[in-house]
Amino acid sequence: MSAYKVIFEREGKTVVVAEGTTLLQAAIDAGLEPNAPCGGAGKCKKCKMKVAGEVILSCQTKVDRDMVVDTLPENEENAQILMDGVFRPVELATGVLPHADNPLLAAIDLGSTSIVLYLHDAITGEQLGVQSTLNPQRQYGGDVVQRANTAMDQGVEVLSSCVRIAINALLIELSRKIGRQPQDIVRIVMVGNACMHHLFLEYPTNTLVLAPYMPVTKEPVTVKAVDVGFDVHPEAELHWLSLIGGFVGADTVGCILAADMDKLDKLTLMVDIGTNGEMVLGNKNFMTATSTAAGPAFEGAKITCGMRGGDGAIDHTWIEDGKIAYHVIGGGEPTGICGSGLLDAVANLLELEEIDPSGRMEETYFFTENVFINQKDVRELQLAKAAIAAGIELLCRYEEHEIGDIEQLLLAGAFGNYLDPHSACAIGLLPKELEERIIPVGNAAGAGAEIAVLNHYEERRSAEMARKVKFVELANDPEFQDVYVDQMFFGEDDE
Repeated sequence: MSAYKVIFEREGKTVVVAEGTTLLQAAIDAGLEPNAPCGGAGKCKKCKMKVAGEVILSCQTKVDRDMVVDTLPENEENAQILMDGVFRPVELATGVLPHADNPLLAAIDLGSTSIVLYLHDAITGEQLGVQSTLNPQRQYGGDVVQRANTAMDQGVEVLSSCVRIAINALLIELSRKIGRQPQDIVRIVMVGNACMHHLFLEYPTNTLVLAPYMPVTKEPVTVKAVDVGFDVHPEAELHWLSLIGGFVGADTVGCILAADMDKLDKLTLMVDIGTNGEMVLGNKNFMTATSTAAGPAFEGAKITCGMRGGDGAIDHTWIEDGKIAYHVIGGGEPTGICGSGLLDAVANLLELEEIDPSGRMEETYFFTENVFINQKDVRELQLAKAAIAAGIELLCRYEEHEIGDIEQLLLAGAFGNYLDPHSACAIGLLPKELEERIIPVGNAAGAGAEIAVLNHYEERRSAEMARKVKFVELANDPEFQDVYVDQMFFGEDDE
């Protein structure tokens, strides 16, 4: 079999691959971390590159000669990554730590889309720095199911190695930025969803994506940080918080820890909306959790002109003089629309009666000649919103509560932080009767990881909280499909 040279002109990188290799795989082999939300299935149209003046999909184009390629990268270096969360005061109580002259504590939120690192002084507890990066696993798919399947097909090491390298680079860079060394890091706490947990620790993912959809373990995991390739203190331990269920992971445990949920008097609904929507209903008397597969629509994937929230993205819209006006991140002409902008725009189009309650739209809506929303995009949003709304409805049914009984709705995560609650309620993503009770709490998962790394008693408490949470698997619920279909409507079903 012949081998050919592929030159990625923009990045100045060259790789030699076998004939028949896709350009997407060639880009991965060259270390470019291309954006491929659909995992190379040819559906999302996000992996466009230019070869010999022609724009092609890299996942569908095979190398059959020496090639010079322009990657036409999405503008991701300015992507908005949520780092701040509602952080409650906590006493510094780290327990026994390895000796270091200037010891540091690290908290890491490993998300499907982004990775956030927090560094604290281990003597004073002061937060010294925060830094983030996009998760390089996005080159293997935009959602966790695609990545889990890739791990099953190609081996979990492919996905673990790229994210371990990215986190290690963050640890080194941020340590030096604050005037310390990565070897000063003596204790690390990590959170992330169940799939991120399994991929990082190199656990098999088949149990997550196949019945009974359960993790290999739900208990806390402790490993030596150097054993996963981190250039930190040789005796530093890395602690993963507990999981709750198949797709309710350590990130949700971080959220409920940050919220002190097991001490609350008010009936509280915690919702974290992303490619997977996790939700917990409860207070000091009980906690019940579930998850729904919302898909990547909220993050711009599978949306024709969709993109992440960065420069050039329409992130908010409103009605002005009977027409839709919009805001573009960074100013200038828009190059796409992100999840919060899509949510606003569909809510506006519903109000203008250009979309009916069933989701049918008469014609494509153009913001500019190259940025628009079409019928397919509306359907993708309906699928995502129906999954979240159905999860909330069924969670209340399980605990025999009405939606109106919920006294506060804590909205966690990046998408929840940037969305307009009025738009979310207008399309039925969140219950309309709770609009005035919505409280954005930012990156609560990251805040929970910080609390756990600063206080080892809180870390133990997080494990106890996780064991108390009752997990409900919606995939096994015979009512889910009917509720899901009902929630597809943006308004009341007139039939």
